[in-house]
Amino acid sequence: MNDLNDNPNGGLSAAPLRVAVLVGSTRDGRFGPVVAEWTAGHIAQREDMEADLVDLVETPVPTVMPAFGQQPSDEDVALLGAVAPRLAAADAFVIVTPEYNHSYPAALKNAIDWHNPQWHAKPVAFVSYGGISGGLRAVEHLRGVLAELHAVTIRNTVSFHNYGDKFDPDGKPLDPECDAAAKSLLDQLTWWGLALRDARAARPYTG
Repeated sequence: MNDLNDNPNGGLSAAPLRVAVLVGSTRDGRFGPVVAEWTAGHIAQREDMEADLVDLVETPVPTVMPAFGQQPSDEDVALLGAVAPRLAAADAFVIVTPEYNHSYPAALKNAIDWHNPQWHAKPVAFVSYGGISGGLRAVEHLRGVLAELHAVTIRNTVSFHNYGDKFDPDGKPLDPECDAAAKSLLDQLTWWGLALRDARAARPYTG
């Protein structure tokens, strides 16, 4: 039986996947960093991945886009310079998102829209949190957006329903099954990440 991480040529993709973990909420009092740190911790335990935690509060992107066909201002270029290279270097993504009014935060949409080619032919996984829906309605909206940007979204998700009482004071989920769900999610992300990285190397994606 072939290893899950075998590449199409029969060898192994030795370098760990670079996974950008994107914290999608910028709201005061947000819970996103707790979920993102837990996710990044699971990535850190693996030999086939390494995490880059991208927090939109710490690395904001411009909120006003230039007119179509125009270049961003020098100030905007400086802001984007703290985010765009990290997304471009990523082999895969995990988006950590809450649910606001049946969808995802405006700051997350803005960050996605500023970075088009960075998503091309790369896999995206989701870890969501919210009320009774656990953020799943936000995830469903994101799937359509990312398909338009030529990304591949992972089937499995990790979602936290009524998240406020689901974590201990140290930021760990109280339900041990969450760890198994995270492993399953990251296993799928690894398969797609390695397959698409090998494919991009063999034949650059032109869209």
